[in-house]
Amino acid sequence: MNMMKATPPVTPLPHAPGDHPQVRMGKVGVLLANLGTPDDYTYWPMRRYLNEFLSDRRVIDYSPFLWQPLLQGIILTSRPFRSGAAYKSIWNHEAGESPLATITKAQTAQMAKRLRARFGDRVVVDYCMRYGNPSTISKVEAMQAAGCDRIVFFPLYPQYAGATSATANDQFFRALMKLKWQPSARTIAPYFDDPRYIEALAQSVEEAYAKAEVEPDILVCSYHGVPKRYLMEGDPYHCQCQKTTRLLRERLGWDKSRIKTTFQSKFGPEEWLKPYTVEEVARLAEEDGKKNIAVIAPAFSADCIETLEEINEEIKESFEEAGGEHFTYIPCLNDGDAHMDALADIVADNLSGWT
Repeated sequence: MNMMKATPPVTPLPHAPGDHPQVRMGKVGVLLANLGTPDDYTYWPMRRYLNEFLSDRRVIDYSPFLWQPLLQGIILTSRPFRSGAAYKSIWNHEAGESPLATITKAQTAQMAKRLRARFGDRVVVDYCMRYGNPSTISKVEAMQAAGCDRIVFFPLYPQYAGATSATANDQFFRALMKLKWQPSARTIAPYFDDPRYIEALAQSVEEAYAKAEVEPDILVCSYHGVPKRYLMEGDPYHCQCQKTTRLLRERLGWDKSRIKTTFQSKFGPEEWLKPYTVEEVARLAEEDGKKNIAVIAPAFSADCIETLEEINEEIKESFEEAGGEHFTYIPCLNDGDAHMDALADIVADNLSGWT
């Protein structure tokens, strides 16, 4: 989806000679950024995507001299097959893309609609992916070519983590480094405790509970995990996840027994943030007698492989094998109105002085 179809007028530069290169100016860009997606679930597209993702030192910070031989040998020989099968099970075959790509496009269209209503055609909205396509660099260059001399960069991660928000910003800054004439730039801070985001989360829980065949005994807030070592080294992710859960509980008016924070997607041999979702849902069923649970993923702005396949298939299976009876997955906020209204408000706050 190309969000920059309209070509802005060429802005004459005062006092410029007649042979001066034409320049387009005066627009403000809003660039939404998500994690990324393979172009296809077959072996080579999956391998390219996984290679880019797992070569990021923000994601895997082991020494490249030790990590790269293992990655290029054993991991990238076998993992593309397993990951490809998982992607195939959730793939949007009609559109020929992953659900994350479909949803991010819809979010971008909704954001453009809302900002156009507020600011007219001065604001240009588009999206990029940290890994895969469309790349951050290609979209920054396109925004500048479309006349954006100011860009607001918005990583769509409610909670900050070095492996998500920081690496997205890194890639944005790398793109700026390639430009002869850099636009002014702002990055949007994490919004894990923003009341508008919490309200959208709470509404999604209330709607899901109203529709549930059996009311869940407990709500599991499953966040993407990171190595515990990252927390000890100063990454605030764990604390921000805990605060999101607490604020959601307070907004819902619940006591602590009705909600729990867990972490999913462990990778590699070292200890990650605990409790692990896949183990905790089984324990809830076996030891605590919680036969009816709901799971929500507050760290994801859009449904993706970690929610549609890992939560709604693997984690659900773990719960049911342990004796669980009713498993309710509450979808991500995606392009829902409450979510997009909240994100548009956050963007508008960050456009202050530029529009």
